[in-house]
Amino acid sequence: MSSSPLQSTRRAATPMAFVRAIVSGYERYGVDPSEALAQAQITPRELADPQARVTAVQFEVLSGFAMQELDDEALGWFRRKLPWGSYGMLCRASLGAPDLGVAIKRWCRHLRLLTDDITLALSQADGLATVSITEHRPLGDFREFCLVSNLRFLHGYACWAIDSRVSLSATAFPFEAPPHREAYPLMFGGSLRFGAEHASYSFDPRYLALPLRRDEAALRTMLRRALPLTVLQYRRDRLLGQRVRELLRTRAAEATTAEALAALLNLSTRTLHRQLMDEGVSLQALKDEIRHRTAADQLRRTDRPIKQIALAVGFRNEKSFSRAFRAWSGATPGEVRRNGLPPASGTANP
Repeated sequence: MSSSPLQSTRRAATPMAFVRAIVSGYERYGVDPSEALAQAQITPRELADPQARVTAVQFEVLSGFAMQELDDEALGWFRRKLPWGSYGMLCRASLGAPDLGVAIKRWCRHLRLLTDDITLALSQADGLATVSITEHRPLGDFREFCLVSNLRFLHGYACWAIDSRVSLSATAFPFEAPPHREAYPLMFGGSLRFGAEHASYSFDPRYLALPLRRDEAALRTMLRRALPLTVLQYRRDRLLGQRVRELLRTRAAEATTAEALAALLNLSTRTLHRQLMDEGVSLQALKDEIRHRTAADQLRRTDRPIKQIALAVGFRNEKSFSRAFRAWSGATPGEVRRNGLPPASGTANP
């Protein structure tokens, strides 16, 4: 038997536990979930199978139908409903922010107007920006789905608002790893930890300074199908070039190959090359930029022999280093050392 359009659109990866959480919302309000399940083409047999999975499209259909039928975008998580349009209000209230940091803070502040069962907060420490959730009452059977969804809603909106992937460094949850833990790396990037004090995710704080790139017209279009934001993996990462430069400078011994560098960034090698291409730069160009700057700095600031500098920045001999350095800067290493020339203007700034 061939699969239905909803079931074949994407690989089924969403845990049935999240579907059952929505059914629990129906039970809380005393409403029959049969029509919602039928719309999403989820059978009673599949619902009863804890190992079953649904596609992202099926889950989008189910969630959207349930939010409108129950008139609760929180799907039963909180003591009072979040009427249809509540998350749109959060998006609109944050849209006029000058940068992502302000937008996230506005989202967190306005969520408090909708519910006091949980609060979201943005903090910065130890070179990371962190969005965390504090629970103010027991969430019961809704806990996992509520915490996962609220993190994904805000993360999806943040990516959409700046039109860029916001690559996560780490994600944590205050419950033990569920049976469907293999689905979590598909939902969140970076390292994953269960049994933490709070639900949270962390990322490079430089994303916070990026300006929002969306307007009211784009928001109206997005809100017609907002739920895909929680599964959309943005190809473009507006900080990727900067993150690659930083790793090449600070972890050069580990970032010796494209494969090793991609692993440090939690990307595939193919994705790394593709995203850099989207930014109009190649990995080799970034490597040359860092090698040039490192070599020029050592030529001006140290008395190390040129041969040693050549080896230190990855050249096998002084001759090939001098040839490359002249191509980068228009001057030989010896001329830079003698004259104290600045770095070449032809090399891109980090």
